[in-house]
Amino acid sequence: MNVEIRPTTKILVFSVDKRSVNNIAWCAMTYGVNRLYWIDGYLLCLEVYDKAFEHEIKTREFPISQVCYARFPDYKRTHEVEKGVKLPIVDVSEMRIFCNLLKAILANEENENCEGCKCCRENEGPKEDSYRIDLT
Repeated sequence: MNVEIRPTTKILVFSVDKRSVNNIAWCAMTYGVNRLYWIDGYLLCLEVYDKAFEHEIKTREFPISQVCYARFPDYKRTHEVEKGVKLPIVDVSEMRIFCNLLKAILANEENENCEGCKCCRENEGPKEDSYRIDLT
């Protein structure tokens, strides 16, 4: 039997937003996301479409439409969105793909200069950011 390990070589993230834990959890619940991810003191929510997996199989590049993240210092297995409604949280701190994703998010955060947002200063044109993560 021949076993070939073909890891994903690149993640393409099209949008990244820092949000509050409560807003991430509420959005995830209403959008039908069935889990959040925790890594090194951060909570992540990923919006990934089914076609992304097909693309990854063909190209070894994995597109993620949206990543929202928040500071979340202590890991816990669930987060209560509202009374009786809990979202599972998966500890992914041992997974290389998530380590690289968080590293890129935090590096991007250091380069952002958005002050108080106001939708990234209404008068500016669209930003052409690249959130490519090389996993090799």
